[in-house]
Amino acid sequence: MLALRSLRSVERDVHLVLDPIRLAISVPQAVWLLIRRRPAAIFTTGGYLAIPVLVAARLLGIPVVLWEGNVVPGRSVRATARLARVVGVSFGATCQSLGAGRCYVTGTPIRDTSGVDRLAARARLGLGPADRMLLVFGGSQAVRTLNEAVAAALPRLVERCHLLQVTGETAYAEALSSRQALPEALRPRYRPEPFLRDGMADALAAADLVVGRAGSSTLAEVAAFGLPMVVVPYPHAGGHQRANAEAFVAAGAARLVEDEAFDADALLGAAAILDDPRAHAAMAAAARGLARPGAADAVAELVLALATRSPLPSPEEIARRAAAAPGTSVAA
Repeated sequence: MLALRSLRSVERDVHLVLDPIRLAISVPQAVWLLIRRRPAAIFTTGGYLAIPVLVAARLLGIPVVLWEGNVVPGRSVRATARLARVVGVSFGATCQSLGAGRCYVTGTPIRDTSGVDRLAARARLGLGPADRMLLVFGGSQAVRTLNEAVAAALPRLVERCHLLQVTGETAYAEALSSRQALPEALRPRYRPEPFLRDGMADALAAADLVVGRAGSSTLAEVAAFGLPMVVVPYPHAGGHQRANAEAFVAAGAARLVEDEAFDADALLGAAAILDDPRAHAAMAAAARGLARPGAADAVAELVLALATRSPLPSPEEIARRAAAAPGTSVAA
């Protein structure tokens, strides 16, 4: 265990003095930990808690792969990127922000989607071939804004499409009540779920349009399924999600609605994409162009190259690996 603690606040208290001391103590602790474990290479997503390990790895000559999923990296990642031998990113613009020497666009590692069949997923969700489905979910970030918009738009929305909504635990009972208040014929068109774990792959495969946040993993999975998206960036956490969303908007794969502007009318406007086949097809094609389903393989290839002291692959080789389905061979 390291003496370092997470930076949980910025208040002027005793931790303003203790945190630098903890950081200084944690470096020799990390050195001793790495000497005992003797790793061939280290993979990290950076952040404040990774600083002692990154410093210790540099002192001991242990190569490090640092991976960053956001367009705009956090301060700790920016401060420590030069301690890594190799940096992997989801967005090409991030390489410029980090100023790293060996920077690869790997994409964001996600679950393997290659075996998920759309027709089978839709059948499991009770959808017919011609049914259109909107998926609304907020990832790990607060979903109150999304839930309130769904509640206000629900009667009008389900007249136009099927809706699968991930509500979170606290809003699930209210969503069930809203479903019960719908006309009986429309109730099957609305399916609220508190969470979707193993079922998320089916939900994405079955969907025709997604409304959600702009976390790196969310965007990567939506792109892997080639889905148009209306993205509502989480307005906090340093604005990282807005920059992620703007990258998808610039590529033509998404439309952006600010959190404070997202209401019932905005949600109904988002659903209108389903009524515009040309716009829907263009956004879907742009999403597929951003997909990097082999991101996990690409990151693993970099880690293994460092661990075995092999020559690093070229950025072009990593780009091909990231764009390929997981486990497939990639021509040089």
